[in-house]
Amino acid sequence: MSLLQREHGQEQPFIPAGPFKIRFPFIHYRFEWADYAQGLVMCAVCLGIIPLLQEVLGMPFEVAITIVILNGFLYCWHAHLGDPVVPGWITPAIPLLVAYVKAFPEGVPRMHALISFELTLGIFAFVLGVTGMAKRFVDAIPNAIKAGVLIGAGIAAVTMIFRPDDGRFWKSPITISICLGLAVFLLFSNMYKSIRHRHKILTVISDLGIMPSILVATIIGPLFEPSAIPFPHLQWGFTVPHVVELFTQWTPWSPRIGWPSVGMFLSAIPLVVAVYIVLFGELIQAQALIEESSHFRPDEKVDFNPNRNNIIVGLRNMIMSTFGPDISMCGPMWAAMQVVETDRYKHGREAMDSLIGGVASFRLGTFTGYWLSPIVTFVKPILNTALSLTLLIQGFVAVRIGVLKARSYNDLGIAGIVAGVLAVKGAAWAFGVGIIMCLLIYGRNFFAEQPVKASEQVPPHNIYCD
Repeated sequence: MSLLQREHGQEQPFIPAGPFKIRFPFIHYRFEWADYAQGLVMCAVCLGIIPLLQEVLGMPFEVAITIVILNGFLYCWHAHLGDPVVPGWITPAIPLLVAYVKAFPEGVPRMHALISFELTLGIFAFVLGVTGMAKRFVDAIPNAIKAGVLIGAGIAAVTMIFRPDDGRFWKSPITISICLGLAVFLLFSNMYKSIRHRHKILTVISDLGIMPSILVATIIGPLFEPSAIPFPHLQWGFTVPHVVELFTQWTPWSPRIGWPSVGMFLSAIPLVVAVYIVLFGELIQAQALIEESSHFRPDEKVDFNPNRNNIIVGLRNMIMSTFGPDISMCGPMWAAMQVVETDRYKHGREAMDSLIGGVASFRLGTFTGYWLSPIVTFVKPILNTALSLTLLIQGFVAVRIGVLKARSYNDLGIAGIVAGVLAVKGAAWAFGVGIIMCLLIYGRNFFAEQPVKASEQVPPHNIYCD
């Protein structure tokens, strides 16, 4: 029997390796050309982090895209090590990390802040994954504080775009306004949801996430705001990564940067905990999406192991922190594309033979796209718009999920205070204020689940429905 074949209800073939299940394209899964082609186009979203690397860290474009390529290679690890997800950034936490590193002078101190944070986050996620303690750790944090962290991350994302002095919105307000309106309509509008199933083309458009809005930006930007978004200057050929410059000028191995002090690692701990709460929330979403899609596909047993996901996420962050420090961080899931992949998977083996094959082919597509100069140069003028849309959409989702984490109106009140402090003063202040408020309101047993009166309960909601 060919390795590509599997018995009904069984797992896709793999090579066992401890917690990992190693698979190779064309050998252990069917290569999905439709998902690969979509990845070629959607790599534009991943390239959106380049302007932030340039502005916050002062990196040249060539070094920044080298970091994107390295990150893209690590994206491919998940599916090929047995994790059926489309990995991505820890998007809601990006503004929190930007605010943290900008508190340090530009140059070596700022790089030390980023390296120490990302390495600590990687070690933290790796240890929790190996020990299986991730859920226990997150459960030990009161719901009010978890809700506040998620809401605060969403507020920070919106604030980062609309700051009156240096907000990204003011660089191209017309383009961002039109494209944001289109993205919100396609992703969240009840009216669009009610009509998209009537026409296949509308379903295809909604499955592309924010990509239609980005493509619209390439048209209306040069027409309405040519000074901010010029017409793309297409170049043919392949991207040449500046690996030597990255390694010798921007990593802790270089004499110019060096390794951060112990104090830098200690100062990063409160933000690491806050970001891990966001990370774990995405992990829960990934598990829910995979379990829901599996009901439609009894022909395949899909093995999603949160501990394995944590291990891979931890390894990715540790590698990036030492070989390509990256503000986007390495997260467990790209939510929009995970929804697209699981929705396609529901349509049966003819559409997508295996979920592993779909997500692996998609990420191989994005990795290929980084190397193609025509794609990179085509989207280069609208990278600021792509990043703005990504942050605003994730800000919307983070606030929505954060509110639903609260179990009572007291939780909501505490969450609001924690969110405000987090967005303004950072993670250490937010946790301190949150702990004090939980102690004052819930007493010494605030770590335990609190009995909530019916009159104080927040009405239950389903985060996947309106």
